[in-house]
Amino acid sequence: MTAVLAIIHAGLAAAWVGGMAYSLFVVQPKLKKYFGPDRDGRETLTAVIASGNRWKVIGLIAVIALTGGGLLLINQDDWQLHAVKGLLLLIATGIFWYVSWRHWPQRIFATTAELPKLQSRLVTLATAMLGLAGTAFALGVLAAHL
Repeated sequence: MTAVLAIIHAGLAAAWVGGMAYSLFVVQPKLKKYFGPDRDGRETLTAVIASGNRWKVIGLIAVIALTGGGLLLINQDDWQLHAVKGLLLLIATGIFWYVSWRHWPQRIFATTAELPKLQSRLVTLATAMLGLAGTAFALGVLAAHL
């Protein structure tokens, strides 16, 4: 049972970190290059790509949290590292909430003049989420090797 929980937990955490990194470092730069000065076109495709993903990510985060909690119940060794992981996940989830329920609605209704600032803000927020989730993942790997 522990191995199954660990595989689910680490696999989903890796998928989340990998998905964020791919979006931030591959998809977004390619969209910017492809659309060039056409910010409205880029914004339209970005919205299409992001559409419908909110609840999938929330489900992903929930399963990561539940499996992490389950693993901690099975083995309380190095619980401090896992507490830090949980805190990082909580902060990343807060940023995701802000992006999903505040930032995206602002972008959808933004004027062309407002888009550059909002697009820049998303890069900052996505980088923060990636850093938090990546650090939590690294701490999980560290805890497994202590």
